[in-house]
Amino acid sequence: MIQLYNSLTRKKEEFVPIGDEVKMYVCGVTVYDDSHLGHALSSIVFDVLHRYLEYRGFKVRRVQNFTDVDDKIITRANKEGVPAEEITEKYIESFYESMDGLNVRRATVHPRATEDMPEIIGLIQRLIDGGWAYPTNGSVYFRVRRDDGYGKLSGQNIDEMLEATRHDMEVGKEDPADFALWKAVKPDEPQWGSPWGQGRPGWHIECSAMAFKHLGEQIDIHGGGLDLIFPHHENEIAQSESASGSVPFSRFWMHNGMLRNAVGQEMSKSLGNAFNVNSALEEFSSDAIRLWILQSHYRTNPLLDKELIAAAERSMRRIRQAVEVESPAFDEVGESVDFRPFEKRFTEAMDDDLNTPQAIAAIFDLVREVFRGRDSGIDVSGAVESIRDLSGVLGLSLEAPPDKSGLSDAEIEALIRQRHEARDEKRWSDADLVRDQLAAAGVSIADTAGETTWSRK
Repeated sequence: MIQLYNSLTRKKEEFVPIGDEVKMYVCGVTVYDDSHLGHALSSIVFDVLHRYLEYRGFKVRRVQNFTDVDDKIITRANKEGVPAEEITEKYIESFYESMDGLNVRRATVHPRATEDMPEIIGLIQRLIDGGWAYPTNGSVYFRVRRDDGYGKLSGQNIDEMLEATRHDMEVGKEDPADFALWKAVKPDEPQWGSPWGQGRPGWHIECSAMAFKHLGEQIDIHGGGLDLIFPHHENEIAQSESASGSVPFSRFWMHNGMLRNAVGQEMSKSLGNAFNVNSALEEFSSDAIRLWILQSHYRTNPLLDKELIAAAERSMRRIRQAVEVESPAFDEVGESVDFRPFEKRFTEAMDDDLNTPQAIAAIFDLVREVFRGRDSGIDVSGAVESIRDLSGVLGLSLEAPPDKSGLSDAEIEALIRQRHEARDEKRWSDADLVRDQLAAAGVSIADTAGETTWSRK
């Protein structure tokens, strides 16, 4: 039985899809810059959820949008003196490059707001016709106070929310709490025709319209970062359920945590402390980055620390060693490593709200059994295949990272043994020469508790 934490009910609930196919919508990126590791965290989490649901026998249709109409895009386009479309195309390709590099499978559909404009305008008209929204001065606003359930996701009342957000009283608005569904055209902005005049959609309505179009008016899972609960997801619920006649928009709301830096700040572009994905992939393998993220539960706030990613790189090397070394031939009746208890532990962990840290622990315990089995002359072939299968559920490719040092793993290990011998014999200058040779090849080493660990820079 799969249990997932539902942000709407604030508890774990048994997950059973509405129909034969799991309908999942994940809020995607606003495409005005390269993707950072905060984007990677969210994409990896919901990629793993998708993979695990398929592992458990479900069909999945995952939709992850691109926000390609936004103030940040317009600002950047105007600053660079190019059309907004040039900015969005550039960074959509950058996003794909980054996520492909992280072995994140593409969603079933990656819709864009600019491609679904008829659906957005149609949904706004439905809300106006139902009395949930009103046009004024070329814009359209949603009547927040008409929705008695508004605030059920964030757990705040409207007045408390207004205190925590900017709420300038725009001309024509009935209430400062009302949010824009359509924005009247302004100079130097992209624009589309509508029944209310030239303009562009508000941020929140885009996701509701795209979810309705590509998944239907009720979905199983809506995902995104914790920072989207209010106002974005709160507003999505209000406008979606108002348009559909109070049909619950999404049965499960899932939110991943936010990366933080060493002083506890959330990672974001606005703070200037985001680690670009493509830069990270120049230093670390995709498996190391995924393992580092998945070693924390998706609802926690992982620490962005290169040393932690380097440690994950070393851990991945141990998994690869377990599956790469060929096993000798065994009689069919010979003793073999029993991998089934580890697969059971893995499934139990993942069934418990996607507990990837415990699932990873099961994999590493099975890796340990593989090494023990090889040393004891036991058949480990089934266990090796199990490691590959379980790692695949987490999106780990188990492929060795590109060799940038000119030295293979075996050559590095041999040099480290030479250094140990030199140190044991008190040939300090020889030991230092080996360290310098490794450093020149882009390999850093660290001596801790009598053991030497290494990583490629």
